[in-house]
Amino acid sequence: MSTDFTLPELGENVATGDVLRVLVKPGDTLTKDQPVLELETDKATIEVPSSVAGQVKEVKVKVGDKVKVGQAILSVEGGAAAPAGSAKTAETPKGEVSKAETPKAPAASKPSVAGKPSAGPPMPTASAEAVAKQEEAPPAQPDEEDTRPVAAPPSQKVVDINRGPRQPMEAAEPDFPVAPASPSVRRMARELGVDIGQVQGSGPNGRISIEDIKAHTKKLVTAVAAGGPLVGAAETLPDFTRWGAIDRQPMRAVRRKTAEHLSAAWATIPHVTQHDLADITDLEELRKKYARQVEAAGGNLTITAIAVKVIAAALKVFPQFNASVDLVANEIIYKKFVNIGIAVDTDRGLLVPVIRDADKKSITQISLELSQLSEKARNRKISLDEMQGGCFSISNLGGIGGTSFTPIVNAPEVAILGISRARMEPVYSKESNQFGPRLMLPLSLSYDHRVIDGADGIRFLRWVVEAIEQPFVLALHG
Repeated sequence: MSTDFTLPELGENVATGDVLRVLVKPGDTLTKDQPVLELETDKATIEVPSSVAGQVKEVKVKVGDKVKVGQAILSVEGGAAAPAGSAKTAETPKGEVSKAETPKAPAASKPSVAGKPSAGPPMPTASAEAVAKQEEAPPAQPDEEDTRPVAAPPSQKVVDINRGPRQPMEAAEPDFPVAPASPSVRRMARELGVDIGQVQGSGPNGRISIEDIKAHTKKLVTAVAAGGPLVGAAETLPDFTRWGAIDRQPMRAVRRKTAEHLSAAWATIPHVTQHDLADITDLEELRKKYARQVEAAGGNLTITAIAVKVIAAALKVFPQFNASVDLVANEIIYKKFVNIGIAVDTDRGLLVPVIRDADKKSITQISLELSQLSEKARNRKISLDEMQGGCFSISNLGGIGGTSFTPIVNAPEVAILGISRARMEPVYSKESNQFGPRLMLPLSLSYDHRVIDGADGIRFLRWVVEAIEQPFVLALHG
């Protein structure tokens, strides 16, 4: 007797999915609850467990197919149907996260060269009256806790000098995790027309509450009432087929969120970028000298790791660079913690893992943590929490090349440091009264001019340059 296994319910408001992998083949012996498919929906990447057992007779779908709930997936000889269950997000060991994605990603987006956790606000559809009604309504009864695991971003690689050109984009893979929120909170967000992926959660691990939705909606309405920019408004494109053949590809979640976040940052933040050069001739000798010692500890002593320590110390001297602007409350928020975000280059876009409490860690500890984040990134283990809470971002493109660039501030931060490729240049020495070859490192500092004046900007950058050239400065300031 042959029994068909059909696609079960995939989750709230999810009716279809794309087949990423088929995990069984004809002739395989199938047990109940054994995963048979890996699907990508607009909510997550999920494994579909079988509700029947027996020998697989026929597989009726293939990689790339779009399947619907209730559609026959495979037939099983001698299969006995079990109570129908819902597909579930693939489980991972405690402390890790599932491989899921959603186009409604939380703030993780990134600057032009540093991705960022937070995305720019969309054009709100909620009116002030709608918000008022929500506030007057009795509080919603709490739903059962949403236990769906937060998803991890896809495999990614830190910018590497030996990296070749980008390969063509593979078939769809998970990009971004689902925003942590209960069904009642999601329902309220939908009713107000709010993208829940762009709401900053105030609960444990960034969990979003109804109050967070209300506060976010108020900010959007206030911004529009004040004549804020219509972020996301797109110009109508011409019909390119008039001039030749074209190929349309869907914009992946990471790239879409990057576009939204950077558009908002560029439209709302008055950027200033200042450039300088740091003489790292002596520093490079020290780096090479102690590289093996750091490698023995499991890390990799890089200019980026050293820059993290330098910036962490600089933020203590220049607190206005460790701040955020709250235009709704007309306040500047000064942070008492120092978390440094590092731009990570992936085949799907830029992400910004965060080194927490960088001011309290040695360069060796920072190097080790950077290496661990890179390994977790390659193995799809980076969690949402590890990409949140940054105070300042660093983007090092020196492994690829370039002489300088203008990094975009990773809002709600107010500054970002770009590092380009070091190069030998003739530098005049007063001591010897002649020019000599020195290894010079180009630095580019972009900052929010609403908070930081030009004089403070160059003071900060000069302090960073001197700390790189004279490591004693770091010890002097702790």
